[in-house]
Amino acid sequence: MGSLRVTLCAIAALGTVAVTPAAYAADGGVSVSPSAPHPGGDIALLVSGCREKTALAVSTAFVADVRLTVGADGTLVGQSRIRSTVTAGVYNVKVACGDASRAGAVHVVRKGARPSAPASPVAPVEAGGGGTAHLAVVDAREAGPGTAHTVTGLVLAGVAATAVALRSARRGREQRRPH
Repeated sequence: MGSLRVTLCAIAALGTVAVTPAAYAADGGVSVSPSAPHPGGDIALLVSGCREKTALAVSTAFVADVRLTVGADGTLVGQSRIRSTVTAGVYNVKVACGDASRAGAVHVVRKGARPSAPASPVAPVEAGGGGTAHLAVVDAREAGPGTAHTVTGLVLAGVAATAVALRSARRGREQRRPH
């Protein structure tokens, strides 16, 4: 059961790293995702270039030291949480990898602050979209359900209520009949 839990955590960490921007330390091979977490936020660590099966990542920004394990692609992965009491700033991350060590940094931002680079594309990519392309430019709050949708919903609710009432009346008659 323990190895299953480690495997699932490693997969979750890799998934998190794959979909969020990461800050890579050019000299140390340590990446932190998201690149600009806020105090109390969760992070994923990815360490490349380490031949060991496990390692330990330490930072004053972390709630606890991070135990890294081998991920699917051979890199070391792990998860931690940023202490809720840290102030915004850059904190060193040191990874003990056997006899060698790796270094990186985590840039903690105050809650509500935006990272310097956008976390996702600023504008949508013009890449087709088929019959749904027009939906990408329509604000759903402005083009919400109209009168036709409301009337249809009310009619369907009325039909359902009538069906329930007729069915319960029919069952009531069947139960009162002597068998």
